[in-house]
Amino acid sequence: MTRIELLKKNFQRVCGLPWDRNVAGAQRVWLAVYDKEDERKLRLRLGLFEEAAQQSGHPWHAFDLTNAFADWMTAPANASYAASYFESPDLLDDAVLADFKQCVVARMLAVLDGLPKAEDAVLCVTGVAALFGFLRISELLPLVEGRVRGRLLVFFPGVYEQDNYRLLDARDGWNYHAVPITASESEARR
Repeated sequence: MTRIELLKKNFQRVCGLPWDRNVAGAQRVWLAVYDKEDERKLRLRLGLFEEAAQQSGHPWHAFDLTNAFADWMTAPANASYAASYFESPDLLDDAVLADFKQCVVARMLAVLDGLPKAEDAVLCVTGVAALFGFLRISELLPLVEGRVRGRLLVFFPGVYEQDNYRLLDARDGWNYHAVPITASESEARR
């Protein structure tokens, strides 16, 4: 069984369990952790995860962050940022990136608030690797978790070890109370 198939199997097991409606926002977040080398394979096989959610009786909705920075940068209101960024990327300071973060948060909240049958739905978030260097996932999730009524499934290319998540195996990890879903064979046997 491939790593993607194991991840899907473990996702299906977690998704098929009864959902506690009285858990905190962070516990409504699932982080599907996979090897960064598997990004393309995973994208090609997202349909397997959608099928698994639907077989478990949960509507599936997708939200892709891959182009979030480019979309924000090319918005007419940000034209001055774009010109200066391409001349000197190191001048993109914290204030400007705070605006980007608020834009991403607003987009995610709009999607979460607009989900039909939100209490039973899975919102799948892909493309978080594209945020690397601009926005930390550890800063983003706490800003949206309170509005998750069903489950937020974040596909996370990185590592989960000893209750810590590291995006793209890079920075120091962060501890987060999300439900980790990995491609572990021992997890698949539970």
